[in-house]
Amino acid sequence: MPQFSNATIVKAANIYYDGQVTSRTVIKEDGSKVTLGIMLPGTYEFGTDGPEIMEILSGHLKVLLPGEDGWQEIQGQHTFHVPGNSKFALEVFTITDYCCSYPV
Repeated sequence: MPQFSNATIVKAANIYYDGQVTSRTVIKEDGSKVTLGIMLPGTYEFGTDGPEIMEILSGHLKVLLPGEDGWQEIQGQHTFHVPGNSKFALEVFTITDYCCSYPV
């Protein structure tokens, strides 16, 4: 979906790793939440409370998902799922645009 209709955008940014990763929260009409963000080159680890769907819109990175032995390389658009109550690692090579969804 290239756009969200009838959504509320939270003004305050979510800022991680001294500003290397930022996002804005969008609350959709049905009450579900997504974040739209940018990651600058670097290595990061994130924890999840619930499951997440990460949609990479553009960029070049590698991801190490929970339970996986090897890194998955991503160039351009790609979607991956992260289980709840887990951690995943990212190695970002170029500015990466993403959308993260939080299914209920």
